[in-house]
Amino acid sequence: MKLRKLTALFMTAAMALSLAACGAAPAATGTADAAPAAEAEAPASDDGGAAPAGSFSVDAITVNIWDNNQLAGLQEIADEWTATSGVKVNIDVIDWNNYWTLLEAGASGGEMPDVFWMHSNTAQMYMENDLILNLDDFIANDPNMDLGNYYEGIVELYNSDGHQYAIPKDHDTIALLYNQAIFDKYGVDTPTDDWTWEDVYEAAKAITEAGKADGVYGYAINTSNNQDGWYNIVYDYGAQVVTDDHKDTTIDSEEGKAGMEMMRKILTVAAPQDIVAETGTDSLFQSNLVGMITQGSWMINSFYTAESHDDYKWAMLPYADVNGNGSCDAGERWSCYNGLGWAAAADVEDPAACYSLIAHFCSKDMQVKQAELGVTMAGFKGVSEEFSNAFEGMDVSAFDRVEAEGSLYFRPYTRNTTVWEDAIGQTGAFLDAWQNPEDVELMATSCDNAAKIIRDAIANE
Repeated sequence: MKLRKLTALFMTAAMALSLAACGAAPAATGTADAAPAAEAEAPASDDGGAAPAGSFSVDAITVNIWDNNQLAGLQEIADEWTATSGVKVNIDVIDWNNYWTLLEAGASGGEMPDVFWMHSNTAQMYMENDLILNLDDFIANDPNMDLGNYYEGIVELYNSDGHQYAIPKDHDTIALLYNQAIFDKYGVDTPTDDWTWEDVYEAAKAITEAGKADGVYGYAINTSNNQDGWYNIVYDYGAQVVTDDHKDTTIDSEEGKAGMEMMRKILTVAAPQDIVAETGTDSLFQSNLVGMITQGSWMINSFYTAESHDDYKWAMLPYADVNGNGSCDAGERWSCYNGLGWAAAADVEDPAACYSLIAHFCSKDMQVKQAELGVTMAGFKGVSEEFSNAFEGMDVSAFDRVEAEGSLYFRPYTRNTTVWEDAIGQTGAFLDAWQNPEDVELMATSCDNAAKIIRDAIANE
């Protein structure tokens, strides 16, 4: 019965996950609850993760991730744990779509990796079905592990029924990316941290008009750019895609429609959706055909290593001057943040070894090292500046500064996020307005349709 239930759940999520590329368990599954005291207490050292060689019953641990940009840094961190524990760590990079296909296959009766990344799209599904190792006892017995040191939204995300199933690996924020050369070519003033979304519209309009003969547009976005795009405008104008209690939405409110009206306005001077759908926003930008996009901190490396990287600059996300006083006040500049969690399979051969590795990845020293190596921003609070300093020659401090000069909200999620998240970006919701941005009423209608989709999905959870 459980296998049939899991298969149905995975089939429901599969299509949405393929588009998202983009943060109490029973004794029989090898959870911490069930482990004997000696097994549930992972040998610990000062860094919170490594343990003396010979402490564990396995010779190697398999780790799955989906981002090749992070491989070298994470392997370096893992190798430090290996040097102390004597357990080899093999990190396999699997592309986003296949990552979830293979994980689902393992969860449905195959073989899961020992340790892996967990994502907000699917966390609840894996936790509720006892597929992830319950870490409660390990955390309780680890004097170096304090979940209060991590971003609260990420800790909460990977907690189900009061039990912790993953520890925050990282967090991310969003910034505005622009091509200095395009702005200079068409004589348009470049973005600053004082820009509003109206300023984005005016600059995009100027570039699109001046660059028409060259096929250059001022801005590019599509409906799948939600966390790193239009979600933030909704919050800037005072609405929420999903309310804090995860039981409703206010996207169809006056504030939500005002935010999406701003998005519609920008779309009228942005790259048309047929071009965006065919090429993608990042590719358009790196082909010097788009002046501005919004993007997440997890993508910095892609632009830092790009051919035209000297022309790429970052500014804080624009704000919505809702009260019209000409300055950014509290609640007018929001950045979405998300975070991955380090998790282990519930039936892993050596739970203590897996927890020890996870705790090592998540220890303060290794979180700082992760940031300094430019792998990702840390899940450990207070070390974002180290990440900002990791990219010599490129100022990425906008991702750090938005935490102090703006407001953060956790990526909207419910029990089955993918059900509504995919649907609101398709025909019958926002895709209609994206494809016909000149139609003012259509965007307002799309907000109503999206709200119904979200509410219906929540009701069926």
